[in-house]
Amino acid sequence: MILGNLFGKKDSNDPADENGKLGAFARLRKGLGKTRDALSSVFSLGRKLDDQLLEEVETILIQADFGPVVAMELCDDLRGAYSDREFLAAEAIPFLKERLRHRLGCGHSINWAQQGTTVVVVAGVNGVGKTTSIAKLAHQWRSEGRSVVLAAGDTFRAGAIDQLGIWSERLGVEMVRGEPGADPASVVFDAVETARQQQVDVLLIDTAGRLHTEKPLMDQLSKIGRVIAKQLDGAPHEVLQVLDATTGQNAILQAKAFNEALEVSGLVLTKLDGTARGGVIFPILQEIGLPVKYIGVGESIEDLQPFDPESFIEALFE
Repeated sequence: MILGNLFGKKDSNDPADENGKLGAFARLRKGLGKTRDALSSVFSLGRKLDDQLLEEVETILIQADFGPVVAMELCDDLRGAYSDREFLAAEAIPFLKERLRHRLGCGHSINWAQQGTTVVVVAGVNGVGKTTSIAKLAHQWRSEGRSVVLAAGDTFRAGAIDQLGIWSERLGVEMVRGEPGADPASVVFDAVETARQQQVDVLLIDTAGRLHTEKPLMDQLSKIGRVIAKQLDGAPHEVLQVLDATTGQNAILQAKAFNEALEVSGLVLTKLDGTARGGVIFPILQEIGLPVKYIGVGESIEDLQPFDPESFIEALFE
């Protein structure tokens, strides 16, 4: 427990499902374990909340990618509430939970189209788990009874088309593709037409992995957005950017750049189960105001889950 251990409480065993595998919440807790362990070395029962302690806490929060501004503000809040008296775990934990809960706000669901096809564009740099996240979203939405079509908008790499094609076969969903090197916007155009004609519930569009510093590719992303908007009123309904949680503060730079090319409506934060840097969610919200809509807590098809702020906070503390 991120702060439970801080106060001398023993960590409990991670709960498992009936197959002996860690549940989604348990995987989230496990992914934040390094941060919990670091903080547990700072606090102890009865230790006075002084400047030295707060400096140690601030350092650990920064290392966990809460960012210097968020870390400083949290420590200032603690200082104001508990200065010049003994540190009581029963008071401090609810206090910090409430501060973080306020920062995260409520959960943010997908902006489904009121009628017709919901168009979802998925973007991100290479290696963040973009195509896999698309497959997991398709699986989840199919499980909810929605019909899905995939669009292979990454025409720059033949391997990307093949990878998405494998997932479409596994999931039993149609995929619209073009030839390698074709104009991605033309593939997207065909995909929107296909989705409209077949009255599909969701069109999931893959885009080329690109660095946020690659202007021609970022311009191509903008073009895709314009093409979709001309074909379908109100579309794209979602532009989800996939970020790798292990990249820490660099994820913020990526989010800002992509948001300039095509207005991003939400984030998918992957690899959260393998990092001690889950705090990056807080500076992302503070600096650019983009909500985290999904988090990846494992490699299986079931391991992409809607971001639940309350569960996330509990995973930090319990």
